[in-house]
Formats: sequence, C-alpha cells, structure tokens
Amino acid sequence: MSPDATGTTGGGSRKAGAPLFEQAFKNIDGVLRNEAGTQSELDYVEQTSWLLFLKYLDDLEQDKAMEAALQGKAYDFIVSEPYRWAAWAAPKNPDGKLDYNHALTGDDLCEFVDQKLFPYLRGFTQRATSSDTVEYKIGEIFGEITSKFQSGYNLREVIDLIDELRFRSQTEKHELSHLYEAKIRNMGNAGRNGGEYYTPRPLIRAIVKVVKPKIGERIYDGAVGSAGFLCESYDYLMAKPGLTTADLRTLQERTFYGKEKKSLAYVIAIMNMILHGIETPHVLHTNTLTENLADIQEKDRYEVVLANPPFGGHERKEVQQNFPIKTAETAYLFLQHFIKSVKAGGRAGIVIKNTFLSNTDSASVSLRKLLLESCNLHTVLDLPSGAFQGAGVKTVVLFFDKGAPTRKVWYYQLQPGRNMGKTNPLNDDDLAEFVALQRTFADSPKSWSVDIASVDAATFDLSVKNPHGGEEIAHRSPAAILDEIALLDAESAEVLRNIRALL
Repeated sequence: MSPDATGTTGGGSRKAGAPLFEQAFKNIDGVLRNEAGTQSELDYVEQTSWLLFLKYLDDLEQDKAMEAALQGKAYDFIVSEPYRWAAWAAPKNPDGKLDYNHALTGDDLCEFVDQKLFPYLRGFTQRATSSDTVEYKIGEIFGEITSKFQSGYNLREVIDLIDELRFRSQTEKHELSHLYEAKIRNMGNAGRNGGEYYTPRPLIRAIVKVVKPKIGERIYDGAVGSAGFLCESYDYLMAKPGLTTADLRTLQERTFYGKEKKSLAYVIAIMNMILHGIETPHVLHTNTLTENLADIQEKDRYEVVLANPPFGGHERKEVQQNFPIKTAETAYLFLQHFIKSVKAGGRAGIVIKNTFLSNTDSASVSLRKLLLESCNLHTVLDLPSGAFQGAGVKTVVLFFDKGAPTRKVWYYQLQPGRNMGKTNPLNDDDLAEFVALQRTFADSPKSWSVDIASVDAATFDLSVKNPHGGEEIAHRSPAAILDEIALLDAESAEVLRNIRALL
C-alpha cells in the first residue's frame, strides 16, 4: 500500500530507519543547491536518480552473488569490476569504512565519471541481447543523461550520502520509494515542465480503484511520465490477500508496460518502479505517437490502459499521418492510440482537458464519435481547477470499456469545497465519495447520468452540466471566445468615443 500524506501505511507508523533516509535526502538536496551544475528541482531529481540507480544495481548484484555462492555457483556480474559502485564510488576498508586512499574525489572523480563511467554504461545498448534486459535499460538511461556535477567534491559528498542508503529489504525499499515520490512531487510543484511528469497520487489511486485491474492482466501507460499509474497499480495488486508465488512472478514479469519519450522522465520512471519493487520494468524509451495505429495488432493490446497524456503540445505532420483523425493536439493523438491499444473487453482511465468534451472543431467531434461508438464511456470525472498543482487548466477523467457502444454516461463533479493549490492539494478523502458512488452510478447532488440518445448527434457534445444546481461548466469554442473578445473591444471603443465626446 502506498504511503499517504502523513507517511504512514495502512494505519501503521513509519519505521525507525525512515528519519535516517529522510535526512539523507535532505542533505543530498542541500549539496545540489550549492552545485553550479544543478539549478532546479528537475536537476536534483535527475542527478539523484542516476546515482540511486547505480547504488541499487550494485546492491542487487551483491545480493545475487551471495545467493549464488551459497548454492556453490559463480555469479556473472552485469557491470565489470572497475565500474561497480563498490569499486569507484565507495571502496571500503576491511572494517567496512570508506577507503579514502582509493575513493576518487575532486577533478579525478568528475573525470572518471564523465570520460570513463558514462561511456562504458552507454555501451550496454550495443552489448545487450534484448531491449527488455537490465543491460539495455542501463544503456538507455546513461545514453540520455549526463552528470551535471562541476565540482567533484560535491559529487563525492552526494555519493557518500547515497552510499548510506540500503535497498536490501522491502521495508527499506518502501521508505525510499516514499521519499522518492516526494522528490517527484516537489519537481512537479517547482514549475517549468516538471508538472508533466507528476499526476497527483490520490487521483491515480481513485482511477485504479474504479478500473479495478486484476492479476494476470497487462497494464499499459503510453505516456508513462514518472510511472505513477504503474506504481500505484502495483501497490493496489500487491495489497490483494492470498497472493501466490506465481502471482508475484506475474506481477514482476508480465504486468506493467509503458513508453516514454523524454529522457528525464524515462530515468525517473525506471527508478520509481524499481523502488516500488518492480525490478525489471517494461518501459521503452520511445515516442509512442510515431507508431502507426494501423500497425497495432491484437498481440499489442492490453486489458488495462491508464494514462495522463501531455496536452497542449503539437505534433508534426508526419506524426499526424499515423492517425485516422488528423490533429496536431498531442492529447487527441494519444487518445486515439489508447482506444486502439485496449483489448476488446478491456478497460481504461484517461485524463484529458475538459474542453475535449465540447470543442466544435472536426477532430474533437470525430474523436468523441469514435469514442462513443467503439467504447462504453460509462464515467466522466470532472476535476476542479487546481487539481494539478501548477496548472490552472481544468481536466476530466474518461473511464471506458472497449467493445460496446456507449448508452449512458455517469458524471461526477468533484467539488472539495476549498481552493486547491500547493499547500492544499487533492487528497484521498476528496475522492472517496466519487469512488463509492461510481460503483452503482448513483445519483447525488454532485452526480447524474445522461442518455446518449439525448446527445446531439451532429456535435456529440458531452459538456459537464449538473442538473442538480451545481456549477455548470459552459465550454465554448475558440471561435466563440474570439467573437466575444471582438465584441468587448467594440464596446470599449464605443465607451471611449463617448468619453471623448463629453470632454
């Protein structure tokens, strides 16, 4: 179960090691703030991530080597000896303390990392036998990022702090995943494009509860970001009682799949999934939208699709050619991809801008028609402004099943009764009523149902209009907004003329 806002799990208290981990993370950020090469929360997460990954990998390999030795076997290390964490980052004396005679620092450390370590690690993409191996993931990660440390003394200090962290037990991994999630959240709050990678975890947990993934089903996110949907789905399934060894193997090997275009998000996703307990994530570093929809076959489809695709972006003409409904809007291309990627009988929960429900351009109308005719859009969750910290845009969540047309849509208008923001974010309690009422599509002051037969067959307008007297959200087309601006400009000009006439 994922930690809640207080850092507790399932009503229990944080473990004794948690304050040590938490202080280590704070100290790491303190060093990074004084490092000339790192200037934002995005940089802090990126630089912490690649170092955490190498420490984790070394701990994992050391554990496997010990297991092999107990069985009288030799372990074939993935990373060659000079490039292992225990060799270059944290060589130890026989008493287990750092060997300062062999531990690099200053310019020597930066030179080793930049000119030897990273080139070696990047080479794994060529040496790996498959793109689905740990070796290939190593090459992918270090093929896209660089060390931003300009001071080898700062790098040494961060390495020493990370070396104190342990990944050996599930408790330790859980505490580290809690802290890592906090770093990702801070990155999302920091502005710039950090919010692209972070979807509020209470919202994800509510979406997962509604979609109800099952063990044995494949779960897919084609815009994986920090892998929040996959990690929360893993926690949801791991909380099921009576899991067998076969179930656990299925969760590790044949359940979670994703794609991510941006290198930083890719690294964060891999590290986040590892810390949650998914040791070999099936996440590809690729632009999902470059895949032609016509090439997606039955074997490429998934039982569950969960995603918050980027919106507001614009794709090139050659990318648009991969889709039957031509549009430059990134989110609309992703929605087409997700509809095609769900198996018949499969389920999806997709976050999208609420203007999708009512825009009058041909792409929006065609896409709503496709969704309603090929899927059962059974639920629309209308989110308030501020649900996504740092983004004022309003969004909705579309829940649909593949294989039968829509007959009735159940709406829920989330109204927490307070202004949302960084200091007052969305929480699990805010979404509890939605999850409870959605089970039976119950009517309430915040929820109602609409028969598709009553929807305009020319526009397929699905606007959120609460018939119970709640806030009615009237979404207008860009043309209507421009017409109103022109009208207001004309009225202002008329007022100015009248004022001048009186002077």
